[in-house]
Order: sequence, then C-alpha cells, then structure tokens
Amino acid sequence: MDVVGGLVGEIETYCREAGIAETTFGRIVVNDGKFVGRLREGKGVTAATVERVRRFLDENGAASSGREAETAPPESPDTPDGDSRTAFRFYDNRQKYLAFVNTCSEKWVVAERAGMELAHLHPQPPALRVFDAGMGDGTVLTGVMRQMHRRFRTLPFYIVGKEISLEDVRLGLERMPDRFYEHPATVLVLTNLYYTEAPWLMPRSMAAAAALNWIEVALEGDSSHEFHEQITALQPRLAETWQVRPSEKTGNPLYVRPSVLVVYREDHKFLLDQVIPRPGAVKADYDLVIASQPYRARMPVSFKAQKVLAPLARSLAPGGRLLGIHSCGGDPGLDIVRKVWPGENPFATKRHELLKTLKDELGREARDLNFNAYADKRSIFRYEMHTLPSEVGGRSIGTSTLFAAWNAAIYVAQIEDERLEDVLAQGGYLDATREVLNRYGGLWFYDESYVVSRRRA
Repeated sequence: MDVVGGLVGEIETYCREAGIAETTFGRIVVNDGKFVGRLREGKGVTAATVERVRRFLDENGAASSGREAETAPPESPDTPDGDSRTAFRFYDNRQKYLAFVNTCSEKWVVAERAGMELAHLHPQPPALRVFDAGMGDGTVLTGVMRQMHRRFRTLPFYIVGKEISLEDVRLGLERMPDRFYEHPATVLVLTNLYYTEAPWLMPRSMAAAAALNWIEVALEGDSSHEFHEQITALQPRLAETWQVRPSEKTGNPLYVRPSVLVVYREDHKFLLDQVIPRPGAVKADYDLVIASQPYRARMPVSFKAQKVLAPLARSLAPGGRLLGIHSCGGDPGLDIVRKVWPGENPFATKRHELLKTLKDELGREARDLNFNAYADKRSIFRYEMHTLPSEVGGRSIGTSTLFAAWNAAIYVAQIEDERLEDVLAQGGYLDATREVLNRYGGLWFYDESYVVSRRRA
C-alpha cells in the first residue's frame, strides 16, 4: 500500500495549497469525511477510488501529480519553465557527460561517501535494501555494492536502480556479473519509472500501470562469464522496451513504456523468495537511498524538494537514511566559468535551505524524520580531474587537458549550449582555463552532502 502513502502526500499538499480541511476533501471527492484518515491508517481502497481521487487532483491542479513534470535521471533534470530550447538536457550533452565521468573522480568519491552511511544502517529481514536514485553508468552503485559485501557478507541484498537512459542501463549491467559472482544473494532491479513511482516499482497512472513491462531474469550458472553472456543477451530486448519520448512541455525524456527489470541468480531463488519483488506488491522501505546529483542545480528549491526528495524520503524504512549530494561551487571549476561569465552562480540552493523546504513540503510526515545538514567539514568533499603532475604548470599545458578541464567546468555548472556558441566563436576560453589550472596547480570541484534519516521504530 506504499502507492497509497504517496497519494496521501498528494492530498495533504492539495489541501494545504487549497486551504481546505482533509475531511472536506474526503466529502467532496468520495463523500466520506474520514477517507484521508483511513488512507493514512493503511485501510484498504479500491483501484477505482484511487483513480477517482487522482482524476480530481489532476483536474483541479494538484501540485504533485508528478507525471509530466517529473525529473529525469541525475544527468538530465527537467526544467519547470517548459523552455526546451535553452534547458541543459542530458541527451543533448551526452559527449560532455562521458568526457566528464571519464576524466574526473566524482563517481569514485561519491561511492566512498555513500559507503560511509553503511555503518549507520540496521537492516531488518529479509534483506538489506538500497535505492539508487539515478544509477547512471553504475560506477557509484557497484562501488557501494563492494562495500556492502565487505560489511554484510551474509545478508541478502535488494538493490533498485532508477535510470531512463538505455545506454547507461547497458553500461551499468556490464558491471554486474562480478557483483553476482561475489555476492550470490543479490536481487538487482532496474527501472525507468519516475521518482514518484520508482521506489514502489509501480506507475501512478492506472493506464501506465496496465502497460507495465515487467521482465524477470534468473541467471543460470556460477561464473561471472556465464552471467555476462546472459546479461548481454538481454540487450535486444531492452532496446525495444527502454525507449523514451520527449516531453511536449519541456523536451526532456519520458518513458514510452514503464519498465522494470529484475535480475537474480537461479541457484539462489529459493533463498531470495521473500526478496524478489512481485508486480503490485512492492514495499518501499529502503535502508539506504542514494540521491547523487538528482536534480538540475538551477531548478527552484521547491521543485527539488517536492518532485525528487519528498518521494525518496517517504520510501525510507525505520532507521533508513537518504544521502543527498549536489554541487556547491567555491572551487577552481567555478572560477573558470566566472572568467567567461562574470557573476555566474549556478549553485544558488545550499543544503540548509533545501532541507528546510523539504521539511515544509513533507508537513506532518516530517515528524518521523531527522534532517542533517552537518558542518561544512563533514558535509563538503572534493573530487578532482585526473591529470599527470607534468601536465599542469606553465603555458605548456596540453590542448587535450585544457579541453577536458573546460568541458568539466561547463558540465558541472550546467551551461546551456546556446550560451556556449558565442564564447566558442570568440575564443579565449582556453586561455581562461589555462590561467586557472596554473594558478591552482590542477582542477577540482566541491560537492556538499546531507542526510535525511527516519527514526528507528
């Protein structure tokens, strides 16, 4: 009934913005003043009633219907203003993304930071449950899975990764055969559902739920090579089902068909019977949620809290922890950007304001949660662009290094292509990059982290 829990949150938001009581809402929509209270207590509700409530919310401008305004993966945040021409979009910047992740250490450092949270977890049977709110190419997730195995060698793992990009799904799956070999009691789930749907593996629209593409794969054998062969054989099927379409409102990718891929080892199916998810019966009670760069830095703080973080916070189990990470500036990368665009400030929302907005968004649900911004010494961490010591120092910096540094700086700052055209035509941006690299002796960036945790029962 976790989908119903999400519905309660929508109703609370609507009532708060409309200025009406929940009892009034119940009487208006279903002729039952105690309807919302019964939902909150977990009482049964029919699919027809859920659809009736959703139709009312959609028709009356509910603030969190979430389907069209949903954000895409961490590299492709949606834009609330609907201007698809100027939005920084992941699919339009794929080469920037690939160059960034292959020349900078952010993925490695984020994996280490996420691994620190494992010491605070107290998983309950039947499994340690982890949700990656934007799997990307799987580097962070596989790094965390290695640390999970070291700390919890005998526990079954239930791991859900959200990713809408077919290419990243392929890259992520390529990293998994070794994980299944090292930790056989693993259930891996990948999905292209939205943030408001993915923790529960169920679309919120009745029509989308009816079209849900549920793929279950039991890997046979006991070697990583056998697992690799079977995972590779999935590629044609994924190409058919993991398709996207551009949003008419923003131009950003939305799924054509909601899909869920469940992978586990056949020889551990009996052991994992209570862990393997079944359609329509998924409970979102995660011990750890990783939300690394899950939204565009320039998006309004209300949008980040409502569309991304609130659903993830609702999916936490008692004692569960949501680790949020985003860029915060104050580094040489931002200096490069400001040499070209003076006064540029892409990282306007800091973690303290974000957590305050999230707490207000959750309302009464926030009573069971702790919001931890931490001191800068613990919260802020640094990652670097890989360079050899001889590559930086003087005007002899190689052109490839300068291009890599420039690409990383504009990618982290999410500079739109339209703004780049004049700069690239005029030149001078490589001189600015060279000056910053020489001044600092390299290039690095700062991320800040925060944690939302649910109190233990």
